[in-house]
Amino acid sequence: MFQLFLQSRAQNLVKSRLGGEGFKARSPERDAETDRQRVASIVAAIDGALEAAESEQAGLSRRVEDVLARAAVTLGNGTDEYLEREALDNYHQDLFDKEILNGQRRLKELANEIAHFKFMKAAVLSRFPDFKP
Repeated sequence: MFQLFLQSRAQNLVKSRLGGEGFKARSPERDAETDRQRVASIVAAIDGALEAAESEQAGLSRRVEDVLARAAVTLGNGTDEYLEREALDNYHQDLFDKEILNGQRRLKELANEIAHFKFMKAAVLSRFPDFKP
C-alpha cells in the first residue's frame, strides 16, 4: 500500500515538473537545424581566422618585398661597397636586416597557422559530411 502511495506521489511530481503534458522530443528537422547551426558556427570561426591570417600574410609579404628592394638600393652593387659604405647607409642596412628577419619570421608563423586552420576546417568537414556550408 505504501509503495502505491510513493509511486503515485512520484508520478505526480514528474507531471508537475514537466507541466503536466509529459515528455516530448523536438522534431528531427529542428534537431538537424540545431546541429547544422553548431557546425556552421565552428566553420565560420575557422574561416574568419583563416581569412585574417591570409590577409595578414599577403600584406606582410608585400611589405617584406618592399624592404628587400630598399635594402638592395642601399647595399649598392660594387664588390668593395661594404668597405667604403657611409655610416648612415650601414645604419639603414642594419635596420632593414632586422625588419626583414622579423617579417620572415612572422611569415613562417603565419604559414604554419594557415596550414593548421586549413587542417582544422578539413577535419570538421570530414567529421560532419552532411554539412553543407
